[in-house]
Amino acid sequence: MIMPIMVTEQIAMLDDFFTRSVLAGIGVALVAGPLGCFIVWRRLAYFGDTLSHAALLGVALAFLFEINITLAVFAVSACVSIALLLLQKRATLSSDALLGLLAHSALALGLVVLAFMTWIRMDLMGFLFGDILAVSKIDVGIIWLGGAIVLSILAMIWRPFFAATVNRELAEAENMNPDRANIIFMLLMAAVIAISMKIVGVLLITAMLIIPAATARRFSSGPEQMAILASVIGAASVLGGLFGSLEWDTPAGPSIVVAALGLFVLSILPWPAIHSRRRLDLDKGPQPQKGAGHE
Repeated sequence: MIMPIMVTEQIAMLDDFFTRSVLAGIGVALVAGPLGCFIVWRRLAYFGDTLSHAALLGVALAFLFEINITLAVFAVSACVSIALLLLQKRATLSSDALLGLLAHSALALGLVVLAFMTWIRMDLMGFLFGDILAVSKIDVGIIWLGGAIVLSILAMIWRPFFAATVNRELAEAENMNPDRANIIFMLLMAAVIAISMKIVGVLLITAMLIIPAATARRFSSGPEQMAILASVIGAASVLGGLFGSLEWDTPAGPSIVVAALGLFVLSILPWPAIHSRRRLDLDKGPQPQKGAGHE
């Protein structure tokens, strides 16, 4: 008798829209934290922007072909990632120029496709800035299941990818295949963009990847510690943003990003306790014995 009652209570809890929003937001934060650390370490913020801009094209194609939006966004983001890799090998343009070309082209194509579908009326602002308060039980399940898969794969490639982040030549010398790890990481990024789009929208996804990681960097002395702390800070931002949105009737997605920004501002204040800790700084190069990519 006890077990059915517990299950019934859990189902009733999920019927509350605010509880579903909290669960969805925390699920995204837990996944975005570790991936955001690599974005900060490798200076890939513009790559995150490119995939988030491409997400709108995925939304347009999902409506055009009547397929699942999450799958369509993942497929388009993955195609953009692969296109970037191919263009980097063949084109003479810099990576920044290629990212700009892909980002704005994908965004423009998405808007044009949506404009042609005059028979469909949609809330474009919801896709741009998210609608976390409208997530369903299925959305929560997709976020947590997809997030678990992403984190499991990231754990498998953590060592070679971190080694390539620190020193690509050394990673190649140790036969860690950094190119394969790089491709897998780009696909994981595409998956996170797809599952988190409904939470904060295509224009704010990159902020949720970067800001918690940048905040965690201030307090971390090792890469694994920074990844865990980034997830915790992201989850705290979700809670702060949602309760702030509830209190002051502000948009939920932007409120989460503002809460994350607030934590970052607090982290850069000259607190005495912070100065006594050694900050992780990959720009100067971490010590090899501290990294996950070295034995």
